[in-house]
Amino acid sequence: MDKEKTVKHKSKKYAIRIVNLYKHLCDDKKEFVLSKQILRSGTSIGANIAESECAISNKDFLNKIYIALKECAETIYWLDLLFETDYLSEEGYLSLRADCEEIRKMLSSTTKTIKSAQNPQ
Repeated sequence: MDKEKTVKHKSKKYAIRIVNLYKHLCDDKKEFVLSKQILRSGTSIGANIAESECAISNKDFLNKIYIALKECAETIYWLDLLFETDYLSEEGYLSLRADCEEIRKMLSSTTKTIKSAQNPQ
């Protein structure tokens, strides 16, 4: 599989974008509260995916993927809030949201695949 198409690679690239967004919000917009929230949730997605690689069981793996999935939902919330309060341009917002949504869909697909493998019909 092409490395750049994996959820691990995409989530790391996304975390880099989130770190750069955090720097922009702090340096240029002087926004320090919401920026910290999106930094935490947006970088946590990839951290949980990385942690899932060392899971001690399928249940542990699935738990880490679910946490990453929840962090995607939280990140989308913060993106929406930042956009609706004029801290993000529409272009930046749509791009960041689309990337997060793509990762969310990949993670959701992973959870469904694992759950169906655990509970064959």
